[in-house]
Amino acid sequence: MNSRQQTERRVVLVAARSGGYTAVELDADDAEALRFDLSASEMPAWVAAQERENSPRWVIRSAREIYPVLLDAGVMLARSHDLLLCHAILRDTDKVPRPLAPSSSWVRREPVDEAPALFDVVAHDAPDDPVGDAIDQYREQRRVLRDSKDGRLTLLTSAESAGGLIAEEMRAAGLPWNESVHDGILTEILGTRPIAGGLPSRMVAQAERVRSILGDPHLNLESQPKLLRALHRVGVQVESTGRWELAQHSHAVVEPLLAYKKLSRLLSANGWAWLAEWVHDGRFRPIYITGGVVTGRWASAGGGALQLPRNLRAAVRADEGWTLVVADVAQLEPRMLAGMAGDRAMARAAQGKDLYAGVVESGAVATREEAKYAVLGAMYGATTGDSGRLVPRLRKVYPRAMALVDKAARFGEDGGVVSTWLGRSSPRPSIEWETMQAAATGADADPTEVALARRRARDWGRFTRNFVVQGTAAEWSLIWLAEIRHRLQQFPEAEREAPASGIFGSRAHLAFFLHDEVILHVPQEQADAAADAVREAAAVATRRLFGGFPIEVPLDLRIAESAEK
Repeated sequence: MNSRQQTERRVVLVAARSGGYTAVELDADDAEALRFDLSASEMPAWVAAQERENSPRWVIRSAREIYPVLLDAGVMLARSHDLLLCHAILRDTDKVPRPLAPSSSWVRREPVDEAPALFDVVAHDAPDDPVGDAIDQYREQRRVLRDSKDGRLTLLTSAESAGGLIAEEMRAAGLPWNESVHDGILTEILGTRPIAGGLPSRMVAQAERVRSILGDPHLNLESQPKLLRALHRVGVQVESTGRWELAQHSHAVVEPLLAYKKLSRLLSANGWAWLAEWVHDGRFRPIYITGGVVTGRWASAGGGALQLPRNLRAAVRADEGWTLVVADVAQLEPRMLAGMAGDRAMARAAQGKDLYAGVVESGAVATREEAKYAVLGAMYGATTGDSGRLVPRLRKVYPRAMALVDKAARFGEDGGVVSTWLGRSSPRPSIEWETMQAAATGADADPTEVALARRRARDWGRFTRNFVVQGTAAEWSLIWLAEIRHRLQQFPEAEREAPASGIFGSRAHLAFFLHDEVILHVPQEQADAAADAVREAAAVATRRLFGGFPIEVPLDLRIAESAEK
């Protein structure tokens, strides 16, 4: 344990059953040293005083539960240990001999609706002693972290906890959004907005073209069964109305139907109803779920933050006197694979902004398009098509990188657990999966069942193959976010306020995050310094993960009034 860890103040802050709060300062042995009972009105000012005096690490049940109250009162936390977020990691990790014991009391309940395989929804009563329960859980989590000899789990839980704070801060600050620009984009693409319900004019026109070609003037295009029957009647034999399947047919109805479906998606996902619900006072405030996907990627529980359409990005506009710093990473996942595997040949291909061009220069493939197919196929386990044909070439040129993902796939096919670079472990296959695999090994197993079991095993192997890469990329992004936040906190207050951003109205701040992209909202006079902070944070994140290994993670960074690409 280093000197900073030895001297770091740790304060458990828990909402009490009475409606107030209890704060408990812990000593070096994680025992109670001081206790403070605070009313709801006293708590923010007390926390602010502790931050000014000697900022502690706040041990909290969840940032989602306690941090919005503080942000509303103008109080920020420098660092935390989020018990709910860390419980999920330390319960499932295979990097220690004795992980955290599962507990339904420490499974978070989130309104997640945009990503599969997320947290279970668990109903449970509040503990009789929430303070004691939090302290006991923290002690157990510290025990697991001590068993992680290389410190990687400690880095992961610190980054995950920082992510919990950042998610709440970005919601409080909001993403600057120009409603009139958004309205203009919708009108240009969809046509005139209907006054009293119905569809906009260009959707109406496309719908009429489709109905005319299908010979059904009253067809409901939003009814999948009716639309399929109408398509079959004119000879378009499809099983779904998906874009890729429709595009295989040359019938005259395909072009207007695809155009209609594209307009329909925009209207339903980000149309005028979305604008009215999610954008207020010039800010879009989505609900982020830190670590919402099993790989550690974030999810969203509202607002579609993870599916921000390219044609609406022009509506993301900085306030007067402010600007945006927009940065995204080029080909983050294959760069993480090179670093994890210690593959110097792939690292050489990654020198520069275009890794795929580097793959071509290595002689593995002939064109950039082939390089993209091959690299993505390697990470996602493609066995057919162009990707399947090209992946074997990578094994010759990048043997270490390919060995890493191939090994992860074999573990998955055998029902094993794999882990990211810092120690987040994959879920185990279901009981149904294991039963199917066991039945397929019997001497009298049905050949059809054997084939199905093998296919399911390969599917799970593709999941574990990608898990280690996508999860490590998520860890890099978390550290990047945390380092950006730390640097921005050192900036002076702005000369011109952005009132809609609340506590962040006078300071540079993170405003948006999407896997490998960040958007900062900063005073114009601080734009260059903020851009430097983003670059420095990326370099630190890379060093934190891979030390001195020569892997580059370049950024596409720009300072602009709009997020439009």
